[in-house]
Amino acid sequence: MQWLLAPFRAVVVSAHVLFGVVIVLVIFPFAGQIARNRINRMWSRVLLALCGARVVSSGIALPPSLRRDGIDPLTTGRLALANHVSWMDIFAINAVIPSRFIAKAEIGQWPLLGTLVSGGGTLYIERGRRHAVAALNKTVREHLKLGETIVVFAEGTTTDGSELLPFHANVIAPALDVDAEIWPIAIRYTERGKRSSAAAFIGEMGLFTSLARVLVADQLTVEVAVLASILSSDTANRHAIARAARASIAQHLCITERTTGDRDHSSADCDTGQSR
Repeated sequence: MQWLLAPFRAVVVSAHVLFGVVIVLVIFPFAGQIARNRINRMWSRVLLALCGARVVSSGIALPPSLRRDGIDPLTTGRLALANHVSWMDIFAINAVIPSRFIAKAEIGQWPLLGTLVSGGGTLYIERGRRHAVAALNKTVREHLKLGETIVVFAEGTTTDGSELLPFHANVIAPALDVDAEIWPIAIRYTERGKRSSAAAFIGEMGLFTSLARVLVADQLTVEVAVLASILSSDTANRHAIARAARASIAQHLCITERTTGDRDHSSADCDTGQSR
């Protein structure tokens, strides 16, 4: 049945993406950040539904205003460190808590989706460019001061979800500078309750090939778990914070941590119970 519906759903998804581009180009230039976040949240939820994916949230309870707006102008914002599996991760997190993302500059060149994530306020880092990290950190500090939620995929690339690569620590510095909370976010994809690589966007896989795999997946679910914040006072430095965030995500995903250089492997009996 999934194979029969896939062509129709592909057309509907494409139309929704085009609609999103129109919103970004026509409405976003005149909307404030809270309004853009609310639109992002709703648009992302619809996109995932059209892809046949169900998004569920777990972990700590988020204040309703934060789930709706992704920003609290009365407090310092928060930096989230997440594992990275798919291009869907951005929209899955946005569906749970509207956020501003840090991503490699190449994503901005993707057809249509690049326009969407750029218009949504993604902050890009240009690898190999001198002083790029310093410039990015300054920008992140300013957005955190405004109470925004900033998400970085700390592995720097995607995996199939069965392992965790080492977390980069460079982008943690601005959060420490403004005393922002640091949240680990664990992302897991399942089909019929079992871990799935259907959404994995790895290697030389093309975007449309990845979308086709998603559209034929059987009851695809993406869990976004916002885990307990990591207190900078309990860790020595940004590298220790990165390791602590990785360990927290590994524990939630039932990924066994091994020595440096070894691949991490998921436990077959990992509990995938989730809540909305």
